[in-house]
Amino acid sequence: MWKWEAEGPPKAVVAIVHNVYEHHSRNAWLIQKLRNSGFHVVTGDLPGHGAEGVGKIHDEQFDAYAKFVEKLIAVGLDDNLPLFIIGHGIGATFVMRLLQRKKIECAGAVFSSPWLALRHQPPKFSNVLTKFSSSMKLNHEIDIEMLTRNSDLYEEAKQDDFYNDEFTVAWYKELQSFIKLVAQSERSVHDIPVLMHIAEEDKITDIVLAKKWFIRQELSEFQYKQWKRLYHDVYQEPEREEVYLYTESFMNNVLRSLGYVV
Repeated sequence: MWKWEAEGPPKAVVAIVHNVYEHHSRNAWLIQKLRNSGFHVVTGDLPGHGAEGVGKIHDEQFDAYAKFVEKLIAVGLDDNLPLFIIGHGIGATFVMRLLQRKKIECAGAVFSSPWLALRHQPPKFSNVLTKFSSSMKLNHEIDIEMLTRNSDLYEEAKQDDFYNDEFTVAWYKELQSFIKLVAQSERSVHDIPVLMHIAEEDKITDIVLAKKWFIRQELSEFQYKQWKRLYHDVYQEPEREEVYLYTESFMNNVLRSLGYVV
């Protein structure tokens, strides 16, 4: 786990849960923006990700991911400040599942491009389900050009040794079961303010299903924003400043409703 303190007096804490295959450093820009705006930030690498995952393929237990998210939230609550959770991709889905299961003491949550159904499947996956063992290695083949239109990030991403989208067949089957469980659960997430960012040109996930899921939730306060032209990684896109300002406005409004002076 890592913690970055706000530049100046803190008004809240933000816990960030990153997407599968990547690592917390890909959120460096977002972390700095939050710090500049008066938020402490806590985050870390999911089990089997980042430096821990170099040279390995993903075969982690999904219970380990759930425990990581709970621990991250517990660290975020240590400062006795309002806590917001930002989850991106499968990170958003992990937070959704936690909020389906438990009441979490947090001020609000932000979901961006949640994985509730995948448009992009591993190219060879359908062929290996019945032919090979569950330990066989596959590659999801999600490259940086599928995630963002921001060409300034392409060279850096291609030299990123920590990005790893290889996994076992068994792991991917569990991934599919997990996102189906969250998407089809009849239980609403805990009633806290929630903002969902959806990228209209998302090449990875099914945005129609994500919107339907969000509408079904029994929430007293919620915002849905579908960004025209944007790809999956909304906080990496050329328009990321607009995405950030929308996120910050949501959090500041929640803080005002809680009686905090922003």
